[in-house]
Amino acid sequence: MKIESIRVGMLGTNCYILGKNDKVLVVDPGDEADKIKSIIGKRKVVGIIVTHYHFDHIGALNEIKQWSGANIYDYINLEEGMCKIDDFEFETIYTPGHKEDLISIYFKDEQALFCGDFIFENSIGRFDLEGSNFRDMKKSIRKILTYPMEMKIYPGHGDATTLAHEKNNLESWL
Repeated sequence: MKIESIRVGMLGTNCYILGKNDKVLVVDPGDEADKIKSIIGKRKVVGIIVTHYHFDHIGALNEIKQWSGANIYDYINLEEGMCKIDDFEFETIYTPGHKEDLISIYFKDEQALFCGDFIFENSIGRFDLEGSNFRDMKKSIRKILTYPMEMKIYPGHGDATTLAHEKNNLESWL
């Protein structure tokens, strides 16, 4: 699977284009629909995944959906556990804390986690906003610490990191 990252919008949200066999999944189309469409090109969009519904993660959602005709996948229609969208197999992990509807998507074969605003390099998502909850954040941290330490984390903002790099910081929040 090819992973392309595009920083969009005034908050520099990471939109991810996951490619396989001339098909793509779009994760968090936060803004700048034209920029996202130019990266997708002629590839077929088989789904749009929303990690959570904050404005900076969904600003281009409706335009990308209308342009591509792809379905939107989120905490409502992705059950926790193994899921498949076309050629893409992944695990949906419910990771509330930053927001009650936050999900993370884990591709085991690639050891890649797309986690919205749950974990950042050397930090975690805010839990002082409407829909956030520190107790839920701690449960989500405990859950994610059971995954392989070599897992690469692709956050909603900033640079990618690994669970091994974040382990001590995450444990300090517990």
